[in-house]
Amino acid sequence: MTSPEKKEKQAAVIYRILSWVVAVLVPVVIVLTAVRLLLTPLFLRLEYNSPGFPMDRYGFTNQDRLYWSQFAMDYLLNNAGIEYLSDLRFQDGSPLYNERELGHMVDVKNVVQAALDVWLAAMAVLAGLGVWAWFGKWWSLFLRGLSHGGWLTVFLIGAALAVVLVSFGVIFVAFHNVFFEPGTWTFFYSDTLIRLFPERFWRDVFLMVGALSLAGGLALGFAFRRK
Repeated sequence: MTSPEKKEKQAAVIYRILSWVVAVLVPVVIVLTAVRLLLTPLFLRLEYNSPGFPMDRYGFTNQDRLYWSQFAMDYLLNNAGIEYLSDLRFQDGSPLYNERELGHMVDVKNVVQAALDVWLAAMAVLAGLGVWAWFGKWWSLFLRGLSHGGWLTVFLIGAALAVVLVSFGVIFVAFHNVFFEPGTWTFFYSDTLIRLFPERFWRDVFLMVGALSLAGGLALGFAFRRK
């Protein structure tokens, strides 16, 4: 085998491997894009006004929830310290959050910001591979990787949604045990975090992330399928 032929075969192997790297990156980008889309005031407004959303037995109206929840969402996305939330007060001067809730919000912010860093890094790598594929003449393999990644997303999210629909409590507890210390994420029904974000809220978050991810996966799977 001549040297050019050998190099060509080696390049073909590398490009096929990179195509599968693209496929693995796609679910990460799709799922975290869905998460980022929910970190918006629009989702809060839609969720609190959705049919059957439980009312707060301790007195929060929908407007109260929209007002106070926006501070929580802003905190997760900005660079402020926990004083951004600890300084919040009800009209009677009592703090909006207790120490346990504030500690959990610090943990949540760390997880959210790390996830967003992963999201940006994955998109950057995917974009870089796309540029390389275009100029490196392996564009068809890149598109195939996008398609495979789309179907991989559909498979993974479909399995996760099946568990959520059958037993949301199991996946909810498992998720928190993975990302947070046991005992740091349970609260009383009278605590502000539960009043703003009851279990129904988190069930809908999981379902919405799943639905958006399925849509993205199907779009890529069909759009770039091999002809």
